[in-house]
Amino acid sequence: MSQWTTADIPSQRGRTAVVTGTGGLGYEDALALAGAGADVIIAGRNPAKGADAVTAIRAAVPDAKVRFAELDLASLGSVAAFAARLADEHDGLDLLINNAGIMQPPQRRVSADGFELQFATNYLGHFALSAHLLPLLRRRQLPRVVTLGSVAARRGAIDFDDLQAARAYRSMPVYAQSKLACIIFALEFSRRSRAAAWGVQSLAAHPGITRTDLIPNQAGRWSIAGLARRHLSFLFQPAWQGALPTLYAATAPSARDGGYYGPDRLGGTRGFPTEETPPQQATDSTAAARLWALSEEMVGMAFA
Repeated sequence: MSQWTTADIPSQRGRTAVVTGTGGLGYEDALALAGAGADVIIAGRNPAKGADAVTAIRAAVPDAKVRFAELDLASLGSVAAFAARLADEHDGLDLLINNAGIMQPPQRRVSADGFELQFATNYLGHFALSAHLLPLLRRRQLPRVVTLGSVAARRGAIDFDDLQAARAYRSMPVYAQSKLACIIFALEFSRRSRAAAWGVQSLAAHPGITRTDLIPNQAGRWSIAGLARRHLSFLFQPAWQGALPTLYAATAPSARDGGYYGPDRLGGTRGFPTEETPPQQATDSTAAARLWALSEEMVGMAFA
């Protein structure tokens, strides 16, 4: 795995991939997969940004098979509609990258369905999307789902007594909770897939500390995090490098079902892909089962 890069991605010809998110890491994922020959669907809520991403990828990869599809992860109705359209257009799905997210809106906001917005967008929308797309995934050989965590998840905790931060909203702990939930989901999905013979591999990854628009788009340019992003840019690795752990988890034959991948240097904040130990909180099987059951109840559907 030493200094694995996009040049090591095996041919993806004949494979169909969905990547959530139109910019930053999502764009880099889509660009690399299209460059390796995959049929890529970039899913996001902003058609203009989606069109820009598709145009840029086609400029870089002239024969790219890439298109945009509208998806708002903060709306369970939008998630269901996207999945229904995909099922009408494709007979199977090889790869799902649950990448899109928001980070630290200063005030508590809620989704179209009334859930706290970071929990809804980063975690619950991807949980529902994965459930909807499971039948398509099961029609392909060795399909994979890769769900993004964060180094922030190391400090995260699932607050089952106030899961929606209705009583107390602090933006960073709520973000950390949403990303910890993503890792828990990835590991539990792997366990359940093996137990039920779904045949779907589930892995988790994180980008370290990476230079994207995630912080200024939500926390704001003048927040402490936004100021650090702008004036201490040397602390952040470029987006192409932050995408490598995800791409490794998504495409490398040696990536392990149930594995967790991140950068290999400076405490997992930058570098090339390596397998790392998930946060201890993510390995609690009792909490994972409880979160899974609550999530199925919230999205109104079960994995099958």
